[in-house]
Amino acid sequence: MSRHLLSAADLSRDEAVLILDTAEEMSRLSDRAVKKLPTLRGRTVVNLFFEDSTRTRTSFEVAAKRLSADVINFSAKGSSVSKGESLKDTALTLEAMGADAVVIRHGSSGAPHRLAGWIRGSVLNAGDGTHEHPTQALLDAFTMRRRHGRVAGLNVAIVGDVLHSRVARSNVVLLSTLGAQVTLVAPPTLLPVGVEAWPAAVSYDLDAVLPKCDVVMMLRVQRERMDAAFFPTVREYSRRYGLDRHRVAVLGEDALVMHPGPIVRGMEIASEVADSARSTIVEQVANGVSVRMAVLYLLLGGADAQRLGGADARWPGGAAAGEATP
Repeated sequence: MSRHLLSAADLSRDEAVLILDTAEEMSRLSDRAVKKLPTLRGRTVVNLFFEDSTRTRTSFEVAAKRLSADVINFSAKGSSVSKGESLKDTALTLEAMGADAVVIRHGSSGAPHRLAGWIRGSVLNAGDGTHEHPTQALLDAFTMRRRHGRVAGLNVAIVGDVLHSRVARSNVVLLSTLGAQVTLVAPPTLLPVGVEAWPAAVSYDLDAVLPKCDVVMMLRVQRERMDAAFFPTVREYSRRYGLDRHRVAVLGEDALVMHPGPIVRGMEIASEVADSARSTIVEQVANGVSVRMAVLYLLLGGADAQRLGGADARWPGGAAAGEATP
């Protein structure tokens, strides 16, 4: 793998499968009394979040701590950033502190790419503007593979505010790389310019798409990024693009309902659907820890994993860290 994870497009099929396989091994930790590996002992991971986050920031923190890394949580609020410090100066400060990896969420698209040019450590994109969110796509693919046993050949519908969704962009790229067929479903006003060049089909009719879906991924309408009226009313949007029990009834028996969170119950998804057996919303959060552990391990551990962890650095499945997974 590359030193950084900035985009889902950075990953070849083999690299993506390696991360998913490694995450499967990491997930076995949850069944152990002591949920830690010494693989990244002595390494420092900085969570650099310029936007609010619950799931992603906490997930990266738990993942790093389970690998025994030291974690520094940096919030723009209450820091020198609020006094006007630039991203570059913040990066140089982190560099001086010896950060081995920086997990960054930023409101500006491309910020992680800039950061990667300023520091020697690894940079992981935890969401930049409306651009990408690669580890969310990885955990989504991991969840699909766990439930369906595969990603290749699945029909996946991504529904809602595609225009403002970094999750949609990363999922389209990664799922295409892994061999899934993706359909974007949204009103024309919530599709980006140039979407026809994406490796995905486009539809404005949710009801026409649902019967053939193996996975339906609902997206939140990101009103905080909107400066105009993109649809008439919330009620009209929900009527055309909301997932309720009537629409779920036409899905296949094994079809999954996914959502990256946070969800707006009653708008893009009904509560009874979000809480149903086919919903993977909570499962996705749990899987996020395993996937982010895998990414941190592969970026920071690699060939040095045995040296860092010594004889005790063992996979949950019993193989020494650094050995090939079956």
